[in-house]
Amino acid sequence: MSEAAHEGLPRRLWWILAGLTLAWGFNWTAMKVALAEVGPWTFRTYCLAGGAAILFAVLRAKATPFSVPRAQWRRLALLAFFNITCWNVLVAYGVSMIPSGRAAIIAYTMPVWAIPLSMWLLGERMNGRKVAGITLGLTGLALLLAEQVTRLHAAPVGSLLMAGAAATWATGTVLQKKFPVSAPVGVFTAWMMLLGAVPIVLIAAVVELGRQPPISLAAWLAIGYNVIVAFAWAHWAWIKLATSVSVTVFALSMLLVPVVGAISGMLFLGERPTRFEFGAMLLILAALAAVAAPGRR
Repeated sequence: MSEAAHEGLPRRLWWILAGLTLAWGFNWTAMKVALAEVGPWTFRTYCLAGGAAILFAVLRAKATPFSVPRAQWRRLALLAFFNITCWNVLVAYGVSMIPSGRAAIIAYTMPVWAIPLSMWLLGERMNGRKVAGITLGLTGLALLLAEQVTRLHAAPVGSLLMAGAAATWATGTVLQKKFPVSAPVGVFTAWMMLLGAVPIVLIAAVVELGRQPPISLAAWLAIGYNVIVAFAWAHWAWIKLATSVSVTVFALSMLLVPVVGAISGMLFLGERPTRFEFGAMLLILAALAAVAAPGRR
């Protein structure tokens, strides 16, 4: 499944990064709309079960075998726990407590955790472009967080849940490189989503079964967006990127998502970006340019 980890983002993957950035960026608004009416466990059950079903249907239509080497099921379950179960539960509760733009900003502090973990567990080396990208990206995040720090006391639990989601995503991404699964990207993504969904579905059946009131059309549309775009397609795209480039390049590339998330909140939820957010956007774009551009041979 894994390819050689590139130090830049190959041009053939640029469209995947662009699509993933838009898909996950606008999804923060969709989650906010859905979670206003749907319980977190039920919402994630819809997303994961529906997303996995679509992926398996596509694999079946393409006559792709579903098999995974028997010896690798344990590592697949470990990756599903961090990347799917922990991330989805923490985000679902966190985004229901704080504004979607702020939730996206905190969740995408993932590089702060992922880059040192990749150096420790994977032996990834720094070069001039990576150092420049890290400096610019983290400065952008610092600007985004500067205004939010004074507001953390208003919803400390939600902010802590989002920080925990960032840490689990970083851990799962690094372990994904450390313990690759020998299966096509689509097969790996489908099984990981299904395995990660099992504990969520079981808890939803106990905690929220029969307690879900009628859902509005807007909430159903938000759920549909999650199932088709943010889960079925975007999770495939995420695995494709994460297994094709180094953790540092991937992590910094993901910094564009909270920028789109902030714009989405402004357009659809009436959230207003500040001068800090505009400055951070420029720094993050510069960070992406530093690490994504192909290097010299």
